[in-house]
Amino acid sequence: MQVMMDNGIVQVTLSNPDGIVTGIRFNGIDNLLEIRNEEINRGYWDLVWNSATTGTTGIFDVIKGTSFRVIMESEEQVELSFTRAWDPSQEGKLVPLNIDKRFIMLRGSSGFYSYAIYEHLREWPGFELGETRIAFKLRKDKFHYMAMADNRQRNMPLPDDRLPSRGQALAFPEAVLLVNPVEPEFKGEVDDKYQYSCDNKDNKVHGWICTEPPVGFWQITPSNEFRSGGPFKQNLTSHVGPTTLAMFLSAHYSGEDLVPKFAAGEQWKKVFGPVFMYANSAYEGDDPLSLWEDAKSQMMMEVQCWPYSFPASEDFPKSHQRGSVSGRLLIRDRYISDDYISAQGAYVGLAPQGDVGSWQRECKNYQFWTTADENGYFLIDGIRTGDYNLNATVPGFIGDYQYDVVLTITSGCEVEMGDLVYEPPRNGPTLWEIGIPDRSAAEFYVPDPNPKYINKLFVNHPDRFRQYGLWERYSELYPDKDLVYTVGVSDYSQDWFFAQVNRCHSSPLMFLLDPDLSPCTACCYLHFLFFY
Repeated sequence: MQVMMDNGIVQVTLSNPDGIVTGIRFNGIDNLLEIRNEEINRGYWDLVWNSATTGTTGIFDVIKGTSFRVIMESEEQVELSFTRAWDPSQEGKLVPLNIDKRFIMLRGSSGFYSYAIYEHLREWPGFELGETRIAFKLRKDKFHYMAMADNRQRNMPLPDDRLPSRGQALAFPEAVLLVNPVEPEFKGEVDDKYQYSCDNKDNKVHGWICTEPPVGFWQITPSNEFRSGGPFKQNLTSHVGPTTLAMFLSAHYSGEDLVPKFAAGEQWKKVFGPVFMYANSAYEGDDPLSLWEDAKSQMMMEVQCWPYSFPASEDFPKSHQRGSVSGRLLIRDRYISDDYISAQGAYVGLAPQGDVGSWQRECKNYQFWTTADENGYFLIDGIRTGDYNLNATVPGFIGDYQYDVVLTITSGCEVEMGDLVYEPPRNGPTLWEIGIPDRSAAEFYVPDPNPKYINKLFVNHPDRFRQYGLWERYSELYPDKDLVYTVGVSDYSQDWFFAQVNRCHSSPLMFLLDPDLSPCTACCYLHFLFFY
């Protein structure tokens, strides 16, 4: 059984009642998805769960609906629902959640939207949810060029190149050395999906380009409100497959702290999405890379339209049902200036109540973030109703700011905060420091990779830290003793390794004060900010 959405531009076929996307017809291509795959392995929602209370692994589940209904059908919009209800007889077999997967197609739209509502009722057993996402597997005979940023895009290897006959497994399964790839240009490179991760704040559009005919398929996420971990949490994007992912919740780069644990009897409901699957095309003879520029433009349009007005579920509040918070953040640091300092570029956000910095570990509910302008002014709009802490992190200043009063957001409210003042923690003037407190390790020394294990994209690249195996370079650079950093003499851009890694028989890293520096009772700030 199948059901089809068709607006004359894109035609999407889904299995009924499973709600698996089995086909996407666009621009004369019968199916953008991999026709060699089984239908369940083309376009799907999935999750990883466990009934235990610790760990990051669990049971992998491609979510199949058991009931289908048409929520809305008009000349302007179609919305379909594929639901899977849980009952106690499924305990230990299926995650104890009611799941409602929704798919939306709009008139004149070159793509379709998807979102889902997860719900855990009070009478149900506890569990943990390690990951949930949407995955699309595109045709490997057509989609060979991947793009996720202006400076992170390239022709990609084939999935066949990762097979044992053509690739050599490295330290973890995701990393493979291509020893006999189908296309010789990739020989000697490392393919690793984690090399294409990025921060939530930057993870808005990514996807693939087919050159004949010139067609693109893009995954656009217009809001991060439903993602866990805040703006600096890294997530996967697209990778060899060709695969594109909409990641909502994962333990990647963080571990168990970002695996939500639900107690027996805990009531919970969350809407993930909507996200937009966008298809575009160009004329024969046009530069296929123009599809990336168009995808970025479409992403900006989707961001401007958030929160969307068209989802039919009452669990997705519309713009007039949400609130906003505005104000200005200033820095008071008398050791730098007698005047207030504008918190230019600060990340300011609302997150569920918790201690200072807890937004980095928050993974059950919603967060809303923005960036302050050059004068420290900020506006956060589209906020769901509820109680929140207002948090901020300011590039160049250590610590985390949190407003000391809980903010209650109601439907249609506009909260004016006025001037807020953050005093970074210190006991005196800075005597010395290593690095810049900006949640980045970009200023530290990143070595060249072992020439046996390179990804050509990241050679002389700002994200060169993503090269495979750099952790082994530390032992190679310091074979006999660990790094010694002499304050006042050493240069952290050359003398401080970007990541703190272990090696056999290693001793603690050492710091030495240059004898010409006079000791005093002032603070000494060390900035140990890594990507790993």
